[in-house]
Amino acid sequence: MAGKIEDKLASLGIVLRATTAPLANYVPARRHGGQVYISGQVPAEGGKDKFTGKLGSDYSVEEGQAAARLCAVNILAQLKQALDGDLDRVVGVIRLGGFVNAEPDFKDHPKVINGASDLMVEVFGEAGRHARAAVGCYSLPRNVPVEIDAIFEVN
Repeated sequence: MAGKIEDKLASLGIVLRATTAPLANYVPARRHGGQVYISGQVPAEGGKDKFTGKLGSDYSVEEGQAAARLCAVNILAQLKQALDGDLDRVVGVIRLGGFVNAEPDFKDHPKVINGASDLMVEVFGEAGRHARAAVGCYSLPRNVPVEIDAIFEVN
């Protein structure tokens, strides 16, 4: 039986796909007490990068927001796996850390990461409001435009 959060995801047209194994020496999620830490997620779908390139040359802010939203969907998929399929155990989103692969003159990093932040609030309501960082960098793995990690409070 689907829970409240699964119903919300369905109403948004979001399907959480099966997660893939990490490509390096780390775990995708780690629980510590009442928190779950999700490793950085990139805008991949079906095991392939859906977006590659830089903000400010290859992508607009709106396209960057779509990439960040896909990162957030992947965060939720990892979280669901870490919680044995029960997203209703989430008490709140504590923090998102966003990295934006951007040209040196790009200035809208926070607007890009809003693509992920907005989804967390859509899914979890007021419990989705979180602390956040939006950091610009000159490159990211596999030349993806955005990478986002997360911390959740759970029961």
